[in-house]
Amino acid sequence: MRVVIQRVNHAQVDIDGKTVGKISKGFLLLVGLKDGDELSVVKKAADKIAKMRIFEDENGKTNLSLKDVGGEILSVSQFTLLANTKKGNRPSFVEAMRPPKSKELWEDFNKELEADGFHVETGEFGADMQVSLENDGPFTIVLDL
Repeated sequence: MRVVIQRVNHAQVDIDGKTVGKISKGFLLLVGLKDGDELSVVKKAADKIAKMRIFEDENGKTNLSLKDVGGEILSVSQFTLLANTKKGNRPSFVEAMRPPKSKELWEDFNKELEADGFHVETGEFGADMQVSLENDGPFTIVLDL
């Protein structure tokens, strides 16, 4: 599993000109699942993200979690995160998990975050989405599990 975590001031997902998910301060999560990932990996990722301290405290130190700042989550499924570019110029996606299992695990991931008390907005699995954001920092982390 690979998750790109972007600390944002705001983010949204549009499909065909219609906004389907929108948050203010929080995390934009781009989520890629690979063959072999299971519910235990998804739970570990959700737990790690819930506890990640990447917001600044009163002393300017990255010491606060998403919960500490009352942040929200926008979760977007993105199989292209599993692209293998080692050979040639055309990315290979053979390591990416295929639907319907990938959709199920992505939904489980979002449910885990909601169970941790977060407001979670999402894109639409498999859709052609336009994602817009204002990265705060910028602060971007790649979580590989």
